[in-house]
Amino acid sequence: MPGISKNTAIALAASASLALLATACTGQSSSGATDNPDAKTTITFWHGWSAPTEVKAIQENVDRFEKAHPNITVKVVGNINDDKLNQALRAGGSNGPDVVSSFTTSNIGKFCSSGAFLDLKPFIEKSELELDKIIPKPMLDYTQFEGTRCALPLLGDAYGLYYNKDAFEKAGIKSPPKTWSEFAKVAKKLTATEGDSYSQLGFMPNYHGYETVVDHYMSQWDHSYFDADGKSSIAEDPAFAEMFTYQKSLVDSLGGFERLEKYRNTFGDEWGAKHPFQTGQVAMQLDGEWRLGMAKDAGVGFEIGTAPMPVADDEADEYGKGFLSGTIIGIAPQSEKQNAAWELVKYLTTDTAAVVSFANAIHNVPSTFEALKSPDLKVDPGFKTFLDIAQHPESNTPPASINGSTYQTTLQDFGYQYESGKVKDLKAGLEKTAQQIDTDIEQAK
Repeated sequence: MPGISKNTAIALAASASLALLATACTGQSSSGATDNPDAKTTITFWHGWSAPTEVKAIQENVDRFEKAHPNITVKVVGNINDDKLNQALRAGGSNGPDVVSSFTTSNIGKFCSSGAFLDLKPFIEKSELELDKIIPKPMLDYTQFEGTRCALPLLGDAYGLYYNKDAFEKAGIKSPPKTWSEFAKVAKKLTATEGDSYSQLGFMPNYHGYETVVDHYMSQWDHSYFDADGKSSIAEDPAFAEMFTYQKSLVDSLGGFERLEKYRNTFGDEWGAKHPFQTGQVAMQLDGEWRLGMAKDAGVGFEIGTAPMPVADDEADEYGKGFLSGTIIGIAPQSEKQNAAWELVKYLTTDTAAVVSFANAIHNVPSTFEALKSPDLKVDPGFKTFLDIAQHPESNTPPASINGSTYQTTLQDFGYQYESGKVKDLKAGLEKTAQQIDTDIEQAK
């Protein structure tokens, strides 16, 4: 499932393997593909999905593609992570993939700048696709880097607030909070202690609390990771200090870091039936759109509510926005069947029926305007929340960087230090972290 790839550990591992890939790629051809798109051929498509419903859904779309393109046979290989993908791209040769995909949105900067994914501009122009009229802007933004479009979005993820309606009613809470100050009061009201633990926690604020990571929090503040010169602005932009201060105050008000960590260690697996929101251990959860289907499949014993995450108190007019990411798909530069590969990429990412059927099957957000408004899209009130977040003009994702998600990992590491109290001086800590981010990016050039 796409959500798994959002974990920091996976992003870090992918970033590390990409560092090796960048040294191996020699760039990509700008002359265009030479294979005959009408010739009978077989292409290989690598993707990362592994759950039976996901694998079945992608195969059904491929089957429809082959019916529409009888000269092209697609060999589909699933459960491919970025490590396997990068190894194949480094090795080159005819046995590698033609069409490639990744869950690690944050590595688009490396994919594009290193030549790991082919520049799609010649194909897009040849097909006369006006992408800004087809795909929402945030999704276009996270599939290109510094003017090079080396990928397209293959469905998206939008993050919002899940809440236990039964717990809200019992606590006398009428509606989900819209600002962070309201959220703190609601989280406290929903928290019931039991000895040195909890019978119910309003919200798990710790950065290891399943999706409550720095970049997901930051999406709810107006912010800028970099200045006009490309230097880290986390020490100058007041939004970062505000977020870190707020998150730390939430940790302290709900029992303190150690107590919360002890409780967190009782949680079930993020991707299993014993997720803490699904078991009622936490009453509110920051998560992606896929959680709705997973929670229902787990047979939760309460009514689930969904809403956008709160925003900063002085930015209440932006309520409704959220963090966006998603799966990206492109063409391997070593492929000798790039025209045929493009036909599959174009079909999977821009054909409305293909996008809608895949979104319905795996409970992800469609990545085209037409699919988002399609009458065939299965939409219940809970899922509509995430469709609205995906289309909100202020929804956002961290900017791409030449060294992928490294700068996000560096900032997240600082977050762990600050929330636990190991770092006391927030201003000095952010300044030091900014310097490290700048150093890492400079070394990656």
